Amino acid sequence: MSARRVLVAMSGGVDSSVAAGLLRDAGHHVTGVTLRLWGGKTDSGCCSVADVEDARRVAAQLDIPHYVFNLADTFEAAVVRPYAEAHAAGRTPNPCVECNRSIKFGVLLERADALGFDAVATGHHARIDRRGDGRLRLRRGADAAKDQSYVLYMLGQHELSRVLLPVGELTKAEVRAHAARRGLRTADKAESMDVCFVRRDERLQFVTERVGARPGPLVDTGGRVVGRHSGIEGFTVGQRRGLGVAVGAPRYVVDVDAASATVTIGSAAELLSQRLVVRTAHWVDAAPAIDRPVLVQTRAHGTPVEGRVDADGVVDLAAPTRRVAPGQVVAFYEGDALLGGGIAA
Repeated sequence: MSARRVLVAMSGGVDSSVAAGLLRDAGHHVTGVTLRLWGGKTDSGCCSVADVEDARRVAAQLDIPHYVFNLADTFEAAVVRPYAEAHAAGRTPNPCVECNRSIKFGVLLERADALGFDAVATGHHARIDRRGDGRLRLRRGADAAKDQSYVLYMLGQHELSRVLLPVGELTKAEVRAHAARRGLRTADKAESMDVCFVRRDERLQFVTERVGARPGPLVDTGGRVVGRHSGIEGFTVGQRRGLGVAVGAPRYVVDVDAASATVTIGSAAELLSQRLVVRTAHWVDAAPAIDRPVLVQTRAHGTPVEGRVDADGVVDLAAPTRRVAPGQVVAFYEGDALLGGGIAA
């Protein structure tokens, strides 16, 4: 591959640090950029103040230019506000997916174009390759435990032609070993597990401060009222803890109805379903044939199950599976190749 001008999204973590190093070693003209997306009191996950400093210092170690893009207003409009509104509507959004869609592979790609870069690179664990007919495929990362193809389902042929994923062929252990050999300060840095703008234990407060609380009845699957809840914003399909009722046997949230502010709970068996609906499906290349089986993955590191999806986004699964919370990603695979995905209705 001839040398290219590559803009690397450096989050301050080990994966993007190594991505920048690998591309520089391969002879590309690499520039690092860190995105300032959030500066509130919950500035905890990726792209915090400390992460910006880590990225800057890694760039200095690699002897590459480094810049900071302030995209806070765009992030607020495209990720944070929809996140709060989705919870108020009884959905469970994935803000990291929306950040990928709108920010990293949206605004950042546009800026890279405007600045004359040939490609944008990230530290995602996924692989891009070219089929015999020239079309691009997005495949799982080499490290199955760290695979991130699920959260990249929105990438199509245009984006894949402009994106590089240098660590996709490496395991996490190999990434850390490479960082250690180069003496990068992020070699042993722990991974962030929180959403960057809100900690898990502060999510309910964060959402209710923005959209208020909608209390209502807690009912069983027969419609019998078994309690009251303080706001639908605190519940998600599949949740077991924090229901606030004791009925003798384990109960789970099986439905959240925003119109009536009703939360329905049921048994583990009542949580199972063999059909779901996906809205706004997006395909990496082309939609699979209706009669062709696909592997359906409903959680970032969940086990895929066999199923079929029709032109209207109705997914029939080969076996009953835990219900998918509305707002979550449903991804479709053939082998290790990501076909596309959408959002559970």
